[in-house]
Amino acid sequence: MNNVKSLNKWANSHTYLPVDLLRMALGVFLFMKGVYFVSNVQYLVDLLSPIDKFDKFGGGMFLVHYIAPAHMIGGILIFFGLLTRWAIIAQLPILICAIIINFMGHMHQQNLLLAVVTLGICIFFAIYGSGKNSADYYFKMEK
Repeated sequence: MNNVKSLNKWANSHTYLPVDLLRMALGVFLFMKGVYFVSNVQYLVDLLSPIDKFDKFGGGMFLVHYIAPAHMIGGILIFFGLLTRWAIIAQLPILICAIIINFMGHMHQQNLLLAVVTLGICIFFAIYGSGKNSADYYFKMEK
């Protein structure tokens, strides 16, 4: 717990507007990706097709119903800076699997690049936190 408090103190003393805009852009990107997956479920099923070879218990349908809502809800939370670290922790398995799936099936270079960049930004914000211009900071200062 002390590590999180020390990270928050460091992040709040080193907060810059471009970093907050990057966090907000990440939230919008994840939300739009979730909306895209909801509107094009077959595309998501096609992306997850390499897993079907190893899927014996119907986990593919679970993934389809986990990925889109996790992106949408996580994107909203990340945009507002509310429970940012928790929202990003929910995104990490999705992004890691997105990278792995590109090596298991047909290589989509654009999807691989997006997943790697998004994973890097998510890892940064998992360490950095939501920053000073966020709902987390606002609610913390309300006390």
